[in-house]
Amino acid sequence: MPQSVAWKVCPTLLVNGIRVERIHNLNLFKFTPELGDRMNELLEKKKADTLTSEGSAELDAIGELDTIFSYINAITAAQPQT
Repeated sequence: MPQSVAWKVCPTLLVNGIRVERIHNLNLFKFTPELGDRMNELLEKKKADTLTSEGSAELDAIGELDTIFSYINAITAAQPQT
């Protein structure tokens, strides 16, 4: 993803698309419903081959966030409970 696009996409995602949810005494990173809907919309456009380069960059950024959240949440879940 071009760096200029990444900087435009990521701050919006960080401000509006992330929440922390408490599940079984763990604080886990999650997407807001709006960001989940946006990801699904972009995936549908990708399937239909109508995704723009900006949409592709946004989908890549969301995918990177998903990977990071999965990693952080897995580490959090593996920690001994006190």
